[in-house]
Amino acid sequence: MTPMSAYPPSHASTPLFPLFADLDGRAVLVVGGGKVARRKVEALLEAGAAVTIVAAALEPGLNQLALLGCIRQHRNAFDPAQLDGVWLVVAASDDRRLNREVADAAAARRIFANVVDDAELSSVHAPARVRRGHLQVAVSTRGAAPVLARRLRERLEAELDESLGALTALFAAQRARIGSRFPRPGQRRRFFERLLDGDLPRLLRAGEHDRAHAYFEAELAQDPPAATTGSVTLVGAGPGDPALLTLKALRALQTADVILHDRLVGPRVLDLARRDAELVNVGKRVGGDHRATQNRIHSLMLQHARAGRRVVRLQGGDPLVFGRGGEELDFLHAHGIPCEVIPGITAALGCAADAGIALTDRRHARGVTLLSGRDVATLDRAAVAAADRTLAIYMGAGELDAIARTLIAHGRAANAPCVVIENGTLPERRILTGTLAELPALARAHVVHAPALLIVGEVAAGARRATRAERCRNGAPTVACAA
Repeated sequence: MTPMSAYPPSHASTPLFPLFADLDGRAVLVVGGGKVARRKVEALLEAGAAVTIVAAALEPGLNQLALLGCIRQHRNAFDPAQLDGVWLVVAASDDRRLNREVADAAAARRIFANVVDDAELSSVHAPARVRRGHLQVAVSTRGAAPVLARRLRERLEAELDESLGALTALFAAQRARIGSRFPRPGQRRRFFERLLDGDLPRLLRAGEHDRAHAYFEAELAQDPPAATTGSVTLVGAGPGDPALLTLKALRALQTADVILHDRLVGPRVLDLARRDAELVNVGKRVGGDHRATQNRIHSLMLQHARAGRRVVRLQGGDPLVFGRGGEELDFLHAHGIPCEVIPGITAALGCAADAGIALTDRRHARGVTLLSGRDVATLDRAAVAAADRTLAIYMGAGELDAIARTLIAHGRAANAPCVVIENGTLPERRILTGTLAELPALARAHVVHAPALLIVGEVAAGARRATRAERCRNGAPTVACAA
């Protein structure tokens, strides 16, 4: 099976730029007079478009709309001149040659064209849509999987309550008053969040519109909060896969004003942040001045919090496991900054699960020790040598040779199973299995890079079995064994 990354990028893989078009009173041309054209025309009329249709004959529904004067009809064949003054054209005929002619003519005039059931010819796509009054949620697959888009729309139809239309209408009607009452964007955003987290949605869902409006008026009458100290939340980003973030971590990302993130926090996690949040990379590098970098992090947290901003300090794994979270909490408490911790799945747990390893499998291990690569040499020899204790070693990608020698010198068996998990939980992850004696050669042969976790102990033998089975099943070059 060829990895997805092996396929070259193409125009079809480029994401669409999402837009909602205001077509009220604007001219739209539809080419075709069948049932497909009717569905497009009905949606366009709902949006207030001035629709002209090009077709010698119309199906009954379209013919009725023409008789009522809702649409105009050109009975002549399509002529590019018919595009003059048009904002959008829809090619909905069953003749692909004609549809291509329409698309080409529109492109020559820089007019967006939607060609029904032909993603290649379309310069704009009509998504599957869920509507709740002025609130609309659109789902598009760029025409690649329309059935999937419809399925997602069906799920959203069930999830999104009808009362959201009333909620949107209330906000639209009161927009000017809200803007006047809360002129600062931060104040305004917090007002909306307070409403949405309060009783207003529940009252509208229950149909208690009078009580809902009274609730809104009471909230609007409250004085805007004075400029206060912001807050800092230490958030664990987990081992890499954004699906492993906690719900509380996701909420923090989507409400943060500023996100101070580690270098190894991937773009797929950062993409979940609020679009207008300020992202600051404060990651440390091997060989850099970590003390100076940590002082900068402290300074940035203090600066933004005192400016009234909500700060997220985003760290890979869990912020209190082999991070500087404890120091950061002490610093924030010393300066009177409100703070909290949202834990994440630490690398040992996430990567072990990804490799099919039970760290404390009772058949092989009586416990697990988490340690960093630089601390291996300082451990008690008895703890290191015990065959019934699993070692999960962080931050050792560049020191695997020295770690293996040290563990063997401290009494760990040279044939003890071990596994290196690089980029655990991510699509590009690699799993390297072997023994402690084989580890240095394995690391050199495969050029291990951070982030990587080393697991030593009898439980690691399970990874060797699992990865061999995966390689046989998938043929994917994500695993390697020394034996």
